[in-house]
Amino acid sequence: MPCASPLAQPSRLTPHLRTPVNSMSRAGENIVNKQVSWPATSTFVVVPEKSGTARKTVRLVLATLLTATLAVAAGMFIGLWWLNAIVVVIGTMTVLYFTYHLPSEAIAEVAPQAVPEAKVDNPLTEPLRRSTELFRVAFDHAAIGMALVLPSGHWHKVNPSLCEILGYSELELLARDFQEFLHPEDRTPAMSKLEQLLNGNMPDFKTEARCIHKDGRVISVLWSVSQVRIENQKSAQLIFQIQNISDRKEAEEKLLHDAFHDALTGLPNRALMIDHLKFTIARAKRKPGMMFAVLFLDLDRFKLVNDSLGHMIGDQLLVGIARRLETCLRPGDTVARVGGDEFTILLEEIHEEKEAVLVAERIHLELKKPFNLSGRDVFTTVSIGIAPSSIVYDEPDEILRDADTAMYRSKSLGKARHEMFDEEMHDHALNVLQIETDLRMAQEREEFFIHYQPIVALDDFRLCGFEALVRWQHPVRGLISPLDFIPVAEEGGQIVQIGQWVLKEACFQIQRWQEKFPSDKPLYMTVNLSARQFTQPDLIGQIRDILTETGVDPAYLKLEITESMVMDDFESAAEMLFQLRALGVRLSIDDFGTGYSSLTYLHRFPIDTLKIDRSFVACMDKENMEIVRTILMLAENLGMDAVAEGVETQEQLTLLRSLNCQNGQGFFFSKPLDVAGAEAIISETYSPRPALVAPALVA
Repeated sequence: MPCASPLAQPSRLTPHLRTPVNSMSRAGENIVNKQVSWPATSTFVVVPEKSGTARKTVRLVLATLLTATLAVAAGMFIGLWWLNAIVVVIGTMTVLYFTYHLPSEAIAEVAPQAVPEAKVDNPLTEPLRRSTELFRVAFDHAAIGMALVLPSGHWHKVNPSLCEILGYSELELLARDFQEFLHPEDRTPAMSKLEQLLNGNMPDFKTEARCIHKDGRVISVLWSVSQVRIENQKSAQLIFQIQNISDRKEAEEKLLHDAFHDALTGLPNRALMIDHLKFTIARAKRKPGMMFAVLFLDLDRFKLVNDSLGHMIGDQLLVGIARRLETCLRPGDTVARVGGDEFTILLEEIHEEKEAVLVAERIHLELKKPFNLSGRDVFTTVSIGIAPSSIVYDEPDEILRDADTAMYRSKSLGKARHEMFDEEMHDHALNVLQIETDLRMAQEREEFFIHYQPIVALDDFRLCGFEALVRWQHPVRGLISPLDFIPVAEEGGQIVQIGQWVLKEACFQIQRWQEKFPSDKPLYMTVNLSARQFTQPDLIGQIRDILTETGVDPAYLKLEITESMVMDDFESAAEMLFQLRALGVRLSIDDFGTGYSSLTYLHRFPIDTLKIDRSFVACMDKENMEIVRTILMLAENLGMDAVAEGVETQEQLTLLRSLNCQNGQGFFFSKPLDVAGAEAIISETYSPRPALVAPALVA
């Protein structure tokens, strides 16, 4: 609906219409300088305040002429010619006086038709007329909402765009105050800014606000307010410019949500969890006695789900786990997805650490139920680490780190369980980190060396060969146990380079010994392959190159792998084993007996030796003896030999010999030796003296 000009009709914004032309021109210039102008029609006439006096003067002239005429007529009637002459002279002089002294404005008023073009050609009124016309057009057709508002808060004029933004007609808007359309929470700050503007503390202001649409929707607007003062008027007028920015605000909110939430599960992400932790830690410091805890969850064998069923099923499983975790929490607790298959939970306002343990147990029970994914039942478990606030924390990363450390401890202890963090875990984690850092430089500094442990035939104590065992002499910490650095090297990947070095050095050494001590039954060398090495795509090429470089007969190189390595991926493992056998090397399964699942597939592998795990040998009770007996019978039936590890006592040796175990190694025969010590053992067995007895092998 077109909006009428406020100056075309009486209005509170324009209380004085009669203003000198020069004043109105100056007002027009002031408005133009502010890039705004009051709208007006092009038909109003500006009349100066002196026009009332002019009209009185005209009436006086006319009255004088009328009086003179009557006087002359009366003189003629009574015959007084001298009186007629006096009246005519006085009348003529009066007319001449007022004619020459009458203001031009009065003439224009008395005879307006004499100068009809005065309004158009007047250089004082034309700029104002053009300015107001331009403002009216810009105001009515502006793409953003615009309004003229009285200081009292009433709309005075609104344009069609503003009507469209708020959903009201022009008449509906003009009947209300603009405060009614502001969101209740935004009214106080908006009125404060307006008060500052009207008091002259700021020339204008721009802010974001919320308005209430006619249909009840809340819309976001960019609200600009400025004021203009018209000369000779006491109160200022307000100009509103209102732009609908709801789409932009929704886009910003979506970006903000996406920045702090996981796209797959909709849960908070790591950034938002850290933000919550910051507030919780700060609140706990202000409130003595307040306790909280963080749970760190990692799915067990999630990679197997992805590899076997596909990543789509894996994603569905993650979403299902997220929904179940939400049901295990109290109102106010936070669950977040912080990694691929990792979740964290913030438990606030707990009274004791046991509450966190109860939540962990509830999660285990909830996740034991199957997940039906695309018509298939999938089962999973989680390992959980718990970090309580009883260990004082200053930063979110610290408590997340400790919860993660406790989670890894639960994984190492068998998975599908939970562990509470303690300081010892942190010390261990620091030690592991330091080991990993030092490992990266150890090989360059030649800190690794090899010890060789003899493998002996149990029937006649003949030396059959050696197992090459890597050792690390740290320049500061001294000798580091393989139990400490091998798992770290395996996880960090350094084990691949270490394994290649050990294999090459061991092959060189057995070649030298065979040349120095020729025999009808040459000694063999056993070298362990790590899981990382076993999965290397160029493993066959590496071993072939080492055999060629060292010149060792592959028949006297025995490579050891563990049961878990061949069972993780049976088909790939079998293919790799056959390729190794094609090189001419022999193969051995280390720690056999700890995983019964491989018994079914053992006959399908080209294995030469089974090494009985030391745990069965260390405690040769009735049950373990039966296990050892079964392994020995299996090896015999499959045409393999067996080696018992960890032989340390005469009693163990006697029992193994009674079970017809062919070979053994352990401290009863010899601890791992350096090159000189091992060579001394070879010299003793190689001499033409009587058969070697067990005590002679003890270092």
